[in-house]
Amino acid sequence: MKRRRLDLDLTQRELAARSGVSYGSLRLFEETGKASFEAVVKIAFALEAEAEFEALFPPRPVKTLDDVVGRPVRQRARRK
Repeated sequence: MKRRRLDLDLTQRELAARSGVSYGSLRLFEETGKASFEAVVKIAFALEAEAEFEALFPPRPVKTLDDVVGRPVRQRARRK
C-alpha cells in the first residue's frame, strides 16, 4: 500500500486524514504490516484500491435449492 500511496503522491499524514486512520497507525502499518482489519479496509478504500482488496475475498459459489435442502443441517463443527 505504501507504493500505491507514493504513486498517488500522498504523504502519510494526507492518507491518514483521507482514510480516517490515525497517522501513528498508518506509519506502523507501513513499517510492520500490522494493522486492524478495519484500518486496512479504510486505507484500501482511501487509496482507491477496493477492487484489489475485494479480489482477496472472492464470492462463494451460488447453491441451488436442491443443494441446500438435500443436505442435513450440521449441528456441530468438525473435530480437528
